[in-house]
This record gives sequence, structure tokens and C-alpha cells, in this order.
Amino acid sequence: MGDVYCKVADRYDTVSDMISMSMNKRWKQRFIEQMRPMPGDKMLDVAGGTCEVARRYLQYQDTVNHDTTSSVHVVDFNDSMLQVGRRRMAQSSWMDNERVTFAQGNAEDLADVPDNSVDIYCISAGMHNLPHPERALCEAYRVVKPGGQFACLEYGHTDMPVIGQICRWYWDTGIPFLGQVLANDRVSYERLAHSVRTFPHQKRFAQAIRHAGFHLPGAGYELYQWGMMVAYIGSKPRTA
Repeated sequence: MGDVYCKVADRYDTVSDMISMSMNKRWKQRFIEQMRPMPGDKMLDVAGGTCEVARRYLQYQDTVNHDTTSSVHVVDFNDSMLQVGRRRMAQSSWMDNERVTFAQGNAEDLADVPDNSVDIYCISAGMHNLPHPERALCEAYRVVKPGGQFACLEYGHTDMPVIGQICRWYWDTGIPFLGQVLANDRVSYERLAHSVRTFPHQKRFAQAIRHAGFHLPGAGYELYQWGMMVAYIGSKPRTA
């Protein structure tokens, strides 16, 4: 999928917003609010190259927690996406104060991130791109501090019969069509749609998160828009 994101990096968030009818922004804002980060938290934002989540996280810390000590380290496999994020943050006080930093890296092997070093591990719409999501989950468990938070926002599966059928048609037919119209790139969005449609159901993925060692409350996830997007927010046991 790396070459796909090289092609669409500059337009990725814009096209994603248009494809989701601006629900993408609402989902990410709701996701940050459900995380309820604490003042001073150090967040690792994996696959976060364009900084859409990082920006919302720092805004939450500034406006809700009135905190200027929290930080976010953005890691992305794709340098083109990171360049977009750097440009967006270039004139911000967060960049000046080193509250946001960047590194190119692989979610399945976060070699440059020490054990038990981050308060929050966050990944948004990134797991479906990985060939081995279970490896990324193990890496997430390794780097999160005991008592720290695991937060994943990922595309899901809609189980309601009629709505589910509409969603499947939208991914299989509508998304590639819009990719062609909005970004002149049908093939990349066909591949994106395929990676989403073949990602495990939220019940199975919640089991995988628990298998990695994280605690997930209740069912283990929350559905946004009938399961079009799914939030998984859990924690690493304090005794780990």
C-alpha cells in the first residue's frame, strides 16, 4: 500500500473527508474526546503522517486540559505522508516548542521507540494497511507504559443487513469511482477499498487486541455510524 499513499498524500485528508461526507473529521474528534488524554501525556501516533489526529490531540490538551507539556511523536512508514504533516505543523507553536516530532518507521517494528515509554499508543485508519496487524499490536503493547492507553480507530463492518449491503457497495463501487473523480486515481482507491473490506470484523480484531495483552472494557469496541468506523480504546495492565 505504500505506493498508493505516495500518490494520494497531498490530497489524502481532503479526499477522505469528501468520501466520508465529512464524517471522517467528526469520527476523529470523537475518538480524541473518548481517549480523554491527561495533562503531560506523551502520545505515539502511528501511521499518523498527515497529523490530522496529532493536531486534534494537541488542541484538546491546549483547550480542555490547559496543558502545554503534552507531546506527540508521529511515525509513518510513508515519507510523503510525513512531509504533508511537517508542512501543516511548520508554523505552529507545537513545532516550535518540540511538542510534535516526526520519524519514518514501521508499525510492525518500532525499533526506535523504547519499551514502556509512551502514555498513549494511537493508530487511526492504519491497521488495515499492515500485512501483519498482530505484530503491530505486539509492538504497541511493548512501547506503552503499564497503565497506559491503546487507542485504535479503524474501518469496520456494518452488520445491519440493508445498511451493510449499501456500505459494501459503496466500498466496492462508490469509493473507486469517487477516487477517480476527486483524485484522478481509481486504482489506488480500489486497493484502499480492498484492504478495508478484507480487514477482520471488529469482534475478531477486539480478540486480537486482547490476545496482545491489552484490556478492553465491555464488548471491546464502539461503533461509529453503524460500524463504518470502529473505536477500540483499552489499557495495558498496571502490573505488566
